[in-house]
Amino acid sequence: MIDETDRKHLRRCVDLATTALENGDEPFGSILVSAEGDVLAEKLNQISDGDKTQHPEFALARWAGENMAPEEKSKATVYTSGEHCPMCAAAHGLAGLGRIVYASSSEQLAEWFDEMGIAGTPRAIGRPIQEVIRDTTVDGPVSDLAEEVHQLQRQCHM
Repeated sequence: MIDETDRKHLRRCVDLATTALENGDEPFGSILVSAEGDVLAEKLNQISDGDKTQHPEFALARWAGENMAPEEKSKATVYTSGEHCPMCAAAHGLAGLGRIVYASSSEQLAEWFDEMGIAGTPRAIGRPIQEVIRDTTVDGPVSDLAEEVHQLQRQCHM
């Protein structure tokens, strides 16, 4: 159930993904929001330096581990332009974070990569969060925002 507050936060994630692309990186952006609705941290993809683990969702899980109490983490929401990959989903679960809301799904990303003829697509792409962690509320995708993410992926890879 995605409401207007969720859409507002997802909009910010797509904007962060756009910034990542403008910075020469793959277009992914994420934010961490407290149970009270405060944006606690924002991250964007930073894998262009060669470290392929510098995903925004992974960075938010680390940030939460360093800055939040367990109860705060469990009630927080991670919003992201693209569904967590298995690495990020595992980090999310290990950090004890709460709900995940994404604009575009990993299944959509896999389809887009196939459509663009991208060779060597990592096996992790296309796996849903629920295959990695359980007992986490997951909502998404959002069709109009997913289409914006699709266009960002096309700009990045074509």
